[in-house]
Amino acid sequence: MTLPPTRQGTFALAAVCLSALMLGLEISSVPPILSTIERVMGASFRQLQWVMAAYTIAMTTILMAVGTLADRYGRKRVFTAGIAAFGVTSLVCGLTASAAVLIAARFLQGMSAAMMLICQIAILSTQFRDGRERGRAFAWWGIVFGAGLGFGPIVGGAILAWARWEWVFLVHVALAAVTWLLSQAGVQESRDPQATRLDIAGILTLSLAVFCLVLYVTQGPVLGFGSPAALGIIGLSVLGLAGFIVAERVSPRPMIDFSVFRVRNFSGALLGSMGQNFSFWPFIIYLPVYFHAGLGYDSVQTGLALLAYTLPTLFIPPLAERLALRWQPGAVIPLGLCTIGLGFVLMRIGSASAQPGWLMLPGCVLAGIGLGLTNTVATNTITASVAAQRAGMASGADTSARMISLAFNIAVMGFVLVEGIMAHLRGAPGVAPGPGLRLLAEKIAAGDMAAVAAVAAVAHGAQSEAAAQAALVAGFGAVMVYGAASVFVLAGASWLVFSPGKAARRGQAA
Repeated sequence: MTLPPTRQGTFALAAVCLSALMLGLEISSVPPILSTIERVMGASFRQLQWVMAAYTIAMTTILMAVGTLADRYGRKRVFTAGIAAFGVTSLVCGLTASAAVLIAARFLQGMSAAMMLICQIAILSTQFRDGRERGRAFAWWGIVFGAGLGFGPIVGGAILAWARWEWVFLVHVALAAVTWLLSQAGVQESRDPQATRLDIAGILTLSLAVFCLVLYVTQGPVLGFGSPAALGIIGLSVLGLAGFIVAERVSPRPMIDFSVFRVRNFSGALLGSMGQNFSFWPFIIYLPVYFHAGLGYDSVQTGLALLAYTLPTLFIPPLAERLALRWQPGAVIPLGLCTIGLGFVLMRIGSASAQPGWLMLPGCVLAGIGLGLTNTVATNTITASVAAQRAGMASGADTSARMISLAFNIAVMGFVLVEGIMAHLRGAPGVAPGPGLRLLAEKIAAGDMAAVAAVAAVAHGAQSEAAAQAALVAGFGAVMVYGAASVFVLAGASWLVFSPGKAARRGQAA
């Protein structure tokens, strides 16, 4: 028996929105529990970085390939398979006691997330054809996805306070089951008769380039950045990138058509997308540690403080779209990036003050406003700057650029944090340099203050928790400087790329 169209559409929209909610929650609800995972599993600081990076790397490497599979074999089929896989991998994440298994499960979870994400837009586009209906459907999808991202930190903190950390993952098992049933009842099958074969060479070379780049940043401090092993890793990354460029140039239907980079609006907006992931999004991975271990907040207070960082991203995009219509994206996107940078500057000033909370939280709000100004405007500009038949490729390039820069900067910010802590510890009395210093710094960076005393007593003599807390705050100061500097540089680059295009339009108008 087939359902009435209106009911079927309601079920389809509910399935798409619930899958978007799971994606948003899984990105932003995990950071508040990382320090608990470190303590329970005995995970190292680098393993905690990989818990987050594995998810984003997996999404990056298969996102456009999944789009091709969905076009060829059916969007509903791939969507429901992704929902089921997301539920199973979430179950594994919640039940494992091994950091290595958690990282592997997070990688598979990221792949299933890509399967859901790439099909969500296609399902909404094909199943809601009326302009008003489609606009309403996309609005609901955006609100729910944004709510998952915005409220994820407090959800993670609340679960940690009132239940166990495993439920941050296990809650998705039940959500996936409901979403799967709704998708079976409501989603219509659709395909693209023009779909081509998978770009296997592009997928493999891009995967190699991204994985080795992140591996070089995370393992470089241990191996030595100039050691033969580290140079071999970065060499493989360079070879992977070169191979990807060659593969895309010879492919009849490449994942990324490099000619679009000559379109100034595309390139300027892409720099805006990347700027967010050099600053705002990777910092949310580490910010819970700062609030919890640096400022002494409990789990619920940490979640509430993180809302200051994420909540503005829900309310600013409509204003950003109106500003983009009035002033053009070439002004709004760099303005948004600069606002993120100013937020980081304010956070840095606050972290050095006697009452850091008074300036930290306004800095978080300002950074969130900057992201709201940049995010949707950048995405809309990227897809609007190319022909309609290439919008899917442009969207894939946007998502890939975001995920690659995010995975890279999760690693870089972790490196800057540990180096900043080590620099502070070297100047502390009674601390001797040696191989144990990095171990101590990584323990502090992970927020495991209970383990600091034991490590310090063996390696460096008695170190108080207050001294470790001061080192953590100093390390975060370095991270805030990195976040501000990088986003200001990308804001300037985006402005320069956009500006000649604006001049040309003014000339045509004259």
